[in-house]
Amino acid sequence: MDVLKEVGNIGAGNAATALSRLLDKPVDMGVPTVALVPFEEIADRVGGSEQIVVAVFLRVEGDAPGNMFFIIQEESAKRLLSNLLSIELDNGLTYSEMEFSALSEIGNILAGSYLSSLADFTKLSMAPTVPSLAVDMAGAILSYGLLQFGTMGDDALLIETSFLEDKEEVEGHFFLIPDPESFEKIFLALGVPTE
Repeated sequence: MDVLKEVGNIGAGNAATALSRLLDKPVDMGVPTVALVPFEEIADRVGGSEQIVVAVFLRVEGDAPGNMFFIIQEESAKRLLSNLLSIELDNGLTYSEMEFSALSEIGNILAGSYLSSLADFTKLSMAPTVPSLAVDMAGAILSYGLLQFGTMGDDALLIETSFLEDKEEVEGHFFLIPDPESFEKIFLALGVPTE
């Protein structure tokens, strides 16, 4: 867990820097929390399976394949968009094509920051696919990932990070769900015995 926390810290630092460049404003980062959680508990961590969330989903390819989700509460997503696009957004569930594109790019940059940190740490080749963005209930989004790519690992690496942008907190949840055979590769690459 100490090694994973270090990966989380570095990834969050890189993500905050990337987000700061994108927004052209200072972005502070809270200390991330890292945990291994069973796959079935993921929805609970973001407010329950019926909670409407914005999620960026991507497949991790390479030496340690898996799935990655960046999930953010809708209120936080709207706050991010409002600051990024400098416009007031309504409280509805609909997003314009530009707003969808901006959210997808934000998720892509943040997820990519974490993935590149893990790849640098482990010296494993890990490349993200083109991200998919969805606004839906957390349970439906997680089911989509499961249906799209079949069996996922039993556990997910959860990195919870809060970003402070203009004194407003934006909380994001990163879930890396390595394929069943990938966990051992990641831990071995980190020098952590799996027994």
